[in-house]
Amino acid sequence: MNDTFSRRFGYRIPDAEITVREDAPKVLREGIVMLADNLGFKPNGARNVVCKVLLRQPNRYGNWSSSDVSQEVQDLVAGAPWYRVYDIAEAFYRSLADSDEEKGRAYQEGLNELFSENGIGWAMEDGLIVTRGSEMFAMASKEASKMMIVTGRQVAAREMHEALADLSRRPAADITGAIQHSMAALECVTRDILGQPNKTLGQLISELSLPRPLDVALEKLWGFASEQGRHMREGRSPRFEDAELVVTVSSAVSVYLLRTGDER
Repeated sequence: MNDTFSRRFGYRIPDAEITVREDAPKVLREGIVMLADNLGFKPNGARNVVCKVLLRQPNRYGNWSSSDVSQEVQDLVAGAPWYRVYDIAEAFYRSLADSDEEKGRAYQEGLNELFSENGIGWAMEDGLIVTRGSEMFAMASKEASKMMIVTGRQVAAREMHEALADLSRRPAADITGAIQHSMAALECVTRDILGQPNKTLGQLISELSLPRPLDVALEKLWGFASEQGRHMREGRSPRFEDAELVVTVSSAVSVYLLRTGDER
């Protein structure tokens, strides 16, 4: 699977715009089964995996041939709730990786290509399905997490981890949780840099040497996060895209502050 023409010469379809979040389109339902099949996963093994995830008994009456079992697997995946499809994908990975790590990696690579080429807002990392945002979201959040750990800001790193975990929750992302935790991560970084452990981020923004109007923009973001993430109003629930924006910006500002060492 790794020695195809496109892989050898580095050709790939550009990432499609993300249009799928809380759904599992037909191309994905078919793809996760085909990927396992291409890597040598036998129909009976695939059926056992799918049935365990869905808590269904295999059809032992009449489904004896490989083709019949393969059709049963396809039918089960086709009719599964959307979030169970991602559970099945993780289960396929575990079964493949337990027997052959290389096959597990190949399954993950193939699945991630399927996600990116079809605008599906999820990715597999180390066998687990996590949320996939824009390229800027991915770069900012990963860099922020890495720098927080390297510079010893463990509490901030945990908050950022929780923000990303909230966005990856199934069957529904914890939007307000992601907003709260990402801003808490930025607040931790700011408090530590300025040596002001008892003040809120809103109180500390004016003490940061942020160039104008970035300081004003951060104040607006703090206000939005406080309203949407902490003080919910009836009929004004934030969207996934809103949370993604807050996580991206709070990550980028955290990286900026950690790099510039806004020590006073």
